[in-house]
Parts: sequence; C-alpha cells; structure tokens
Amino acid sequence: MSKILVDTIDTRSGTTTLTLGSTNAGTIALGSGDVQSNFLYPAFEAYNNGDQSISNATYTKMEADTERFDTNNNYASNRFTPTVAGKYFVYAKATLKLPDYNIYSHRLSIYKNGSGYMYSEGTMNSSNMLATPMSVCSTIDMNGSSDYVEIFGYLEKHGGSDGVFESSSPQSIFGAYRIGT
Repeated sequence: MSKILVDTIDTRSGTTTLTLGSTNAGTIALGSGDVQSNFLYPAFEAYNNGDQSISNATYTKMEADTERFDTNNNYASNRFTPTVAGKYFVYAKATLKLPDYNIYSHRLSIYKNGSGYMYSEGTMNSSNMLATPMSVCSTIDMNGSSDYVEIFGYLEKHGGSDGVFESSSPQSIFGAYRIGT
C-alpha cells in the first residue's frame, strides 16, 4: 500500500469540488463550509470570579464571568451561542451556599433559548445545611445560529440571609463543547 504525504491540495481555479479516485470516487465540496464545519469543534469553559448573590426562591442566572478558554468566541454575557450546528455536551458545577445553615431546596439548571431544559435538584427538610455542591449536564442539539444555553441556580431557604454561587474552591463553572453533527 502506498501513501501520499502533502501539506496542501488545491483545486484548479474556478472549481469547488475535489474528486478522490476514479473508480468509487469520493467528492468533497470545497468553499461551502461543509468540510470546515464537520471538523470545527467549538468549546468553552468559564467560572465566576467572585461570590454572586442568589435571592430566595428565585431562579438566578449564573455569572461565569472569567473564561478559561473559548475556542470559537461563542461565549459572551454568560451565554453560549455556538455558530456551528451540532450536538453539544453542556455542563455546569456550582456550590450554592447560605451563610446561616438554612438551605431547604436547591437546583442547578441548564436553560436553552430562555427555558428550562435540564436540571439537578435537592431538598433538605432541616435547618443545618450550609452549602451544597451541584452539577448538571446534558447533550443538546444546537442549530448554529440562534440557539443558546445559560445556567441558572435556585436556592430556597427556611429563613435568614440570601445565598450565593460560591466562587472559592470549588468554583462554579459552566462549559460546553461540540461532540458531533
């Protein structure tokens, strides 16, 4: 078996396809974005750089304001809007905390296009819980133009002060990456 090693294959001027082989040939469309989008895997991860308040019994958007990476510049304003269609693995981890040990109900939710999509929840019927680490993840189809995802937290208390998305270790994080078409 032979192999060809090249850095670049160009088509003739004015052509938009490249045909490989003459029998059982395969054709690749060039310039249409198909080839590029099949190999483009946008990804990002961000975390909150300071504690963020959560009002009692109110869904609050997590402000993951510091990017670790954003390979395709699709993360802005605490929202991921990929410009390449496909299936995306979306994940978040957050520590929801009350300063006075009164957590009752807590949720961490992925929102798609402004509506709840997937969530993780817990209920504590006691007044001795200070903080709860939570995580949520899902594989979500995204259209590559208008679909977006965000993370929301919910913290209900027995009484006392409002809670926070905690920023000290472990940090609250939000990320996503394309896994395929």
